[in-house]
Amino acid sequence: METTVKNVQNGKGEETAACETMELVMESRSENEEFARVVAAVFASRLDPTLEELDDIKTAVSEAVTNAVIHGYRGGKGKITLAATAWEKERLFSVTVRDEGVGIADVEQAMEPMFTTCPEDGRSGMGFSFMEAFMDQVEVVSAPGKGTSVTMKKKIGR
Repeated sequence: METTVKNVQNGKGEETAACETMELVMESRSENEEFARVVAAVFASRLDPTLEELDDIKTAVSEAVTNAVIHGYRGGKGKITLAATAWEKERLFSVTVRDEGVGIADVEQAMEPMFTTCPEDGRSGMGFSFMEAFMDQVEVVSAPGKGTSVTMKKKIGR
């Protein structure tokens, strides 16, 4: 883990904006979904979230990692990166799940509820919908053959 402190001048010579960052690289295996969700929750705990906020973060991370394993690598080998940032003053948690898999040709379509590329596997197509429901902001960047990056943000303790 690395602690980063940004010194920002606000016109009065005061320092602001302390944050901490974390990055984890893991194998694209379904077993690592649970590991990723626990790591994200423990890292977010430095912002003193409620149990409900922690559950929201864990659910969203689970969905993003599961998407990377199933859709990004189609069950094959690859690496998934989990990166998180916690801003103490703003009480903001950000987490990014990134793969270098097959990518998404139409992100807008992929984010529609009930859309799935794996209906034969019993997939419901609700992964992105759950991420959007449990987090305040979800951004997906993807390109065919380049992989996918899902960044999710949540304000802690409204």
